[in-house]
Amino acid sequence: MKTENILEVTDLKTYFFRGKKIFKAVDGVSFHIEKGETLCIVGESGSGKSITSLSIMGLIPEPGGRIESGSITFDGKDLTSITKKEMMSIRGNDVSMIFQEPMTSLNPVLTIGFQVMEPLIEHRKWKKKNAKEKAIELLNMVGIARADEIFHSYPHQLSGGMRQRVMIAIAISCDPKLLIADEPTTALDVTIQAQILDLLRTIKDDIDSSILLITHDLGVVAEMASRVIVMYGGQIVEEATVEEIFDFPKHPYTKGLLGSVPKLEEERDRLIQIKGIVPSADKYPKGCRFAPRCKFARSECFDNEIMLRKVNSKHFVRCVLYDDPLVKIKEEKK
Repeated sequence: MKTENILEVTDLKTYFFRGKKIFKAVDGVSFHIEKGETLCIVGESGSGKSITSLSIMGLIPEPGGRIESGSITFDGKDLTSITKKEMMSIRGNDVSMIFQEPMTSLNPVLTIGFQVMEPLIEHRKWKKKNAKEKAIELLNMVGIARADEIFHSYPHQLSGGMRQRVMIAIAISCDPKLLIADEPTTALDVTIQAQILDLLRTIKDDIDSSILLITHDLGVVAEMASRVIVMYGGQIVEEATVEEIFDFPKHPYTKGLLGSVPKLEEERDRLIQIKGIVPSADKYPKGCRFAPRCKFARSECFDNEIMLRKVNSKHFVRCVLYDDPLVKIKEEKK
């Protein structure tokens, strides 16, 4: 039985322009999300994760940036070819987003209650009385104590963790088909983080929603994801099930990310680090974009663009090393 995809991104290119410089923030990204699935995107800052999500939401700031080419098909509709009015009816209703910085995402002059009620009034056409009851229920659901009092508060009166929970309440208010979560637990302590992740899982199961989760935390990936995309330099460098990413990573960058995570059973004087930094989006190297930082890089890695290679039906990697039979033998022996 073929699984239906709620989202299909095909060869997405989102560029920013400053004078004669072109910043290729997202450069030829393709992936899909199945209905009811949780897909995680991981990678360092500057890899293109958040710009990918903003492209889906139609929130790329103009005129400095734009979707140069590619398609974003949500529930059978290409979001790159619809009008702004049609996009507004989808955004916050069928597709919602939990933003990374709640202080800059929440309106400082509007009460928390008004901002939680707004999607219900705008998209569901609820009356204010019913929207208020639902808003207080949502605030309680995301773990905010004294929700009826917080309803009348302003963002600056709340802690960073509480503001993040308000953002989550707004995002889930209309039971979206796709929930995009950009570092949704960054401002929260470990206990509240676990509660929020449990909440996201419950929501996904209750309304059969799909989740696109962007995170730096590989522990969150292990707990939440069914599939994982690893991004670097505006491209996907590896894609696989969560089990294969953790047990059989192929790309040197993926291995570096996993190796930098401390493990209780290992004794280390210091954490493993990936030397160097992510290249600027206007100065990507000609070949493999990770090659300048890769200890396995060869001359061919610097010459031509490296394409995604198929490991199996659910595992893809952008690396010439995977074609080397000697490397495969060494991995099998391990």
